[in-house]
Formats: sequence, structure tokens, C-alpha cells
Amino acid sequence: MSTYLSKRLIYMFVILFAASLLIFCLYALTPGDFISGNIKLSPERKAELRDIYGLNKPLLERYGIWMSNAFRGDFGFSLAQQKPVLQLFNEYIWNSFLLAVVSTFLTWVIAVIVGVISAYKQYSWFDTLVMVAIFAAMSIPSFFIGLFLIKILAVDLKWLPPGGMLTTGSNATGIAYLKEVIHHMTLPVIVMTLLGVGSLTRYFRSNMIDVIKQDYIRTARAKGLTERKVLFTHALRNALLPAITLVGFELPALFGGSLIIEKIFNWPGIGQLYMQSFGLRDYPLLMGFTMFIAILTVLGTLISDILYHVADPRVRLQ
Repeated sequence: MSTYLSKRLIYMFVILFAASLLIFCLYALTPGDFISGNIKLSPERKAELRDIYGLNKPLLERYGIWMSNAFRGDFGFSLAQQKPVLQLFNEYIWNSFLLAVVSTFLTWVIAVIVGVISAYKQYSWFDTLVMVAIFAAMSIPSFFIGLFLIKILAVDLKWLPPGGMLTTGSNATGIAYLKEVIHHMTLPVIVMTLLGVGSLTRYFRSNMIDVIKQDYIRTARAKGLTERKVLFTHALRNALLPAITLVGFELPALFGGSLIIEKIFNWPGIGQLYMQSFGLRDYPLLMGFTMFIAILTVLGTLISDILYHVADPRVRLQ
């Protein structure tokens, strides 16, 4: 295990170095930036700011400065927000994490339950309805589902607020603040769950169909075990093993935000900040966030491999 982890850590650093170089060059070589695109600044002021922020230095020198600062935990300074990038992450990323962790939990719970039942009742009317719903959820764009539910649940029925995290002008604290946040996050969580549950349910259904045809499942039934115990104790455990590989991809998703959903519901998350930064060409923030997601992706992959070994001792880490 220690040898495997040592090799993986070396690979991680190599991958992250290559990713950092690609990310920096991609944004640094893109025409224009926040300063040159600001029409309110005079040419003299633009030249002064470019010199202050080191934008006139050679590309490799700028990359070296950016990487040395990143190793110290400094991912740069947002030109548009006039704040350190990490400070902005801390202000916005937990709002995105709140949406993502709730929707991910609901998505996995619903997908496991529906997938198991659908596999057990393969080709039944329930399975047919599930498959139709899955393909419908996978086919309809996220912005359409979001706007449609806003029209029905917020505008027509007025059950839920159409967007935001708090009511305008609200000074709620404590339990009242918590209730208000839950009330506002309900609609985006519903949309994110609907978008994610389709493909995951199909994944679990396919795995369960393969597992319940195995000999040890027939043996468990022959021993007189209840069908519920056979499905949720013996079959589900083995059907979940391939899904462990998906856990690693959930890590960047938890902190990466949902660009479209946060924009539609005006949720103050990192996804909406990322979209705004694109329009403003705030490259320091864009580079820092992209690098942050790259780090989470590499860590998530490593966690998935380790969890797979823990869940299935037959898998050797070499």
C-alpha cells in the first residue's frame, strides 16, 4: 500500500504540474484581459496597472511567480473583485457545496432504491416507466427544467421562491435564517436531483441485473432467505462496487458548483462567480478556480482507487 501511494503521489504531482502549465498558458495566451477590456481606464492607467500586476513580464517568468505563490496557498488576486482568489472561494464555495451535497445525497438514495427495484422487476410496467423517465431526464436541458419549475412552482403556485439564497432585505438569524435558506434552496436542489438521478439509476439498474443472475444469488434464495435480504444485503453490496469509481468524480462536483443552475436561480455560489469572471476576463480567478478543480479531480481519483481496494480485497494496488 505504501509503495502504491508513493507512486501515485509522484504521478499526481506530475499531472498537476502539466495541468498547471496548460491552464496558465491557456488563459495567459488568450487575447485581452480585464485591464485592456476596461473602457473607463486611460491608456496610461492601463499600462500602469499591467506593470503593477506583472502582466508585461515574459510568460515563463509569470508562470514561475504564479506557481511559487500557489505552493504557498496564494492563487492570485482577482482584478474584478479586488480580493484574493482564496478569499472569494471561501465566500462563495460553501454555498455551492450546500446545494451539491444535498442534491448528491438525494440523487444517490433515489438512484439506488429505484435502480434495485427496477432491476428486480425487469420489463415490468414499473421498469418501463422508470426507463422512460430516465431518458426524459437525460434528454431535457437543465435550463428548460429549471425555468419550467420556476414557472409552475414559483410563479403560478407560489409555493417556492424563484431564486436567491435569502429574501431581499432579510435580516433573519438562527433558526429563521436556516428555514429561509432551506426554502430558497429547495427548487435548485429538485432540479439538480432530477438531472443527476437519471443516469445514476440506469447505472445501478444495469449493475443489479448482472448481479442477480449470479450463482451466489440463486444459492442465497435456495437457503430460504427473504427476497429483501437477498437484494439489499447480498446483491446490492456487489452491485455498488463499480459505483465506487464514481465517488471520486463527486469530489470536484461538490465544490465546483453548477454553472447553469446557479445562474438560473441566482444562487450566490462559485459557479455563478465563475460565469461572471468569464465575462469580465478576470483570468487570475479563472486560473485559480480551474487549478483548484484539477487538484480535487486528481485527489478524487486516488480516493476512489483506495476505497475500491478497501471494499473489494481481491483488488490489488500495484
